[in-house]
Amino acid sequence: MSVVAADEITDAAHRLRHFIRRTPLLGLNVPTPDGERQVQFKLEQTQVGGSFKTRGILNMALRARERGTLPPEGVVIASGGNAGIAAAVAGAKLDVPATVAVPHDSPPGKVNRLRALGARVIDDISDHAESNAWADEYADRTGALRLHAYDDADVVAGAGTIMTEALNQHSQIDSVLLAVGGGGLVSGITAAAPPGVTVVGVEPEGAPTLHAALAAGRPVPVEVDTIAQDSLGARTLGDVPWAICSTSGVQSVLVDDAAIIRARQWLWSTCRLVVENAGACALAALIEGVWTPPEGASPLIVICGANVDDPQ
Repeated sequence: MSVVAADEITDAAHRLRHFIRRTPLLGLNVPTPDGERQVQFKLEQTQVGGSFKTRGILNMALRARERGTLPPEGVVIASGGNAGIAAAVAGAKLDVPATVAVPHDSPPGKVNRLRALGARVIDDISDHAESNAWADEYADRTGALRLHAYDDADVVAGAGTIMTEALNQHSQIDSVLLAVGGGGLVSGITAAAPPGVTVVGVEPEGAPTLHAALAAGRPVPVEVDTIAQDSLGARTLGDVPWAICSTSGVQSVLVDDAAIIRARQWLWSTCRLVVENAGACALAALIEGVWTPPEGASPLIVICGANVDDPQ
């Protein structure tokens, strides 16, 4: 049984309706080794905060407010990327402080965005493990709400609203391609997908958390070495995502960094869509022929974010 039920995703959509955008769906012909294919793109890079992460992080914070457990000390998260930006957005929208612990080598553009959104940024930290430990200690010491980038049922339910929203925009979707890091997006989409919809997780070869978990039968640590690691840098698939993905028939395919770059360049040169490397990861699988949709299929590709320093 799924740890995130359909009614939780419906509740999340209702809860979020005044806080997030209904992002556009864009139909495009995409080149593949077998010729052009019609694809629907869910443009989550246009979401508040620049990525899909805002849905899940805000849902978790709003749920805490409903329960009376959102403290005046605010929220804290460990993330040098989109989840941190989403936490800063949540703090601003709910009028509570947001503290974000980031590794010292986090992308400057994302760190600057955190500060511009009013977050307190702790950036004298060596790596992701240390930033997580710092955020845990801060939450224990101050009482701040400890937000999680992906390993939380409310975060997963928030991500699942992408699927229900997309189906309302285009009812014929029969397959979904999306990038995978810690697993919040893939598990949310999976929990929300109707029977018969194929969910394909696309991962860089240098960060195969879902691929490794499916092979091992459990989440296992992986080495991370990819150009997309600022967004897909989780070293282990989350327990909540695994509980959903392990029983759902989710597929996993891998793409190399060069393919991600080509897909990102295609989105810019052909469509003038600015995305980050993680945002182009799912498209890379289709362009390179790593995953081939059945004839007549109507695939959805989730463009997950666009918090970049350089538009190209």
